[in-house]
Amino acid sequence: MGILKKTKHWGFTLVILVVISAIEGQTNSQVKELEIVETILKDRNSFFYIDAENYPRPNRRLPIGVFDSGTGGLTVLDAIIKLDQYDNKNHRFRNGGDGLMDFNEEYFIYLGDQANMPYGNYPRQNKADLLREHVIKDVQFLLANKYYPDGNASRYKTDKQPVKAIVIACNTATAYGKEEIRRFMDRAGLEIKVIGVIDAGVRAALALFGADESGSVGVMATAATVGSGGYVKTLNAQKKAMNYTGNIAAFQQGGIGLAGAIDGSDEYIDSGATLPRKEYKGPRAAGTKAVVTGEKHSDAMIDLTILPRYGFVWGKNEMLFNGKAGSPKNLQINSVKNYISYHLVSLMEKIRKKPAAGKMKAIILGCTHYPFYKEILQKKLEELYNYREKGEYLYRPFMVRDIVLIDPALNTAKELYQCLASSDLFNNESPNKSEFYVSVPNQSNPRIQMNSSGGFTYNYKYGRNEGFIQEYVKRVPFSKKTIPPEVLHRLSQKVPLVFNLIANFNRNNSKTAFLRKDEKIDFPNQNAGKLRK
Repeated sequence: MGILKKTKHWGFTLVILVVISAIEGQTNSQVKELEIVETILKDRNSFFYIDAENYPRPNRRLPIGVFDSGTGGLTVLDAIIKLDQYDNKNHRFRNGGDGLMDFNEEYFIYLGDQANMPYGNYPRQNKADLLREHVIKDVQFLLANKYYPDGNASRYKTDKQPVKAIVIACNTATAYGKEEIRRFMDRAGLEIKVIGVIDAGVRAALALFGADESGSVGVMATAATVGSGGYVKTLNAQKKAMNYTGNIAAFQQGGIGLAGAIDGSDEYIDSGATLPRKEYKGPRAAGTKAVVTGEKHSDAMIDLTILPRYGFVWGKNEMLFNGKAGSPKNLQINSVKNYISYHLVSLMEKIRKKPAAGKMKAIILGCTHYPFYKEILQKKLEELYNYREKGEYLYRPFMVRDIVLIDPALNTAKELYQCLASSDLFNNESPNKSEFYVSVPNQSNPRIQMNSSGGFTYNYKYGRNEGFIQEYVKRVPFSKKTIPPEVLHRLSQKVPLVFNLIANFNRNNSKTAFLRKDEKIDFPNQNAGKLRK
């Protein structure tokens, strides 16, 4: 990475780090400037206005901004915090690290746009420009100083720090919003350095193959990311550039409902439900039309002719249906584990139906939510490897024994470290200063439409148009009221270092804290205690 140039107006370079590189080529709707950009930079009376000319000059004491459509981006932040591959004194790569976390003296501001998620549905509903507007508003929040103390507050606070770097921890936001962010920063007079790690993820997959070896690579991502074609284009380009002569094919599976289920979105999951729900928008089977009359449904189908292959868990209402389990009607998926089963089987069916397909050696996890469930993904792959029908292994001919699950988050962490090193922006603060925010519906806005669960209705969320500049949401701190208990539990188990930072912020800033002030989190590894206090 080269040295980043300073700009004339802001005097420093704001770095945009991306998890997945955007698709090549832009449609006319992408080229035109969004109205939100003009509002942010010109309308001094707008809530979204930012005084770009007076944005802080180079300041290593500022935090690093990270945003995602929900909590999935915390897996990226977790990889950043745990990184130990450099010498903290001279910032050079050091095999095995130096025993200290590389971001030991950095703090972060995280935003999860939970009210508007999942982002992957917007392109499917022909609302790509609305998605880009959301992405620009996410960036605006990180650059600005405003937030609301809670969802009921009528006045916002202005003591949030601006940021010195931004990580886009969302594949869909990157694929559809990266160029919009580039144009926004250009308008603000800032030279942008955009770092895409889809290349690194694809390289990691290709590294598993010999130069003339054939085989398959799986890609699991949101339907929008899959639809962008970014992975397939990059795989083909890198095969050519690196002189691979084997036939390495990419098979993609758009994970409709999976990210939403992981974040507890009621369009995809409801732990209290016992029967099929009208609100459900996940994969469906024959006979569900009456349940979803009047609303567009998912185009992902559960194939009842291969129902045993999915290996669904039927107890504890993890599948919702009418009738009997042997011949279910109005079938709906109602657990993360069953979503994983559905999408992995669907992926393997695509490969199995291609006679020339080589064995799959890797799956790139192209959604930041998915690494939370790596263990379940691995276990399900093992089940499929051993699955038989009529005494024959159905999927084993198309799988290696141990498929590698590739998480691009580590590459993001490395790029961030190199970027700070090249720009001399390393901090001397404590990670415990980190702040965590989430979007909630702005109930002060009379135009919004909410469902019984307190979120936007599906039709409203995806029926809005871009260009109507208003506060759809309020950005508020993480709390018991804004993060479902099952999500909090998952975070405490899967990303305990990040959860400890969230809990520290929550204890000090929220009346609805999910930990007592004297309650501690035990770190699971030796490096965990080396975060600066």
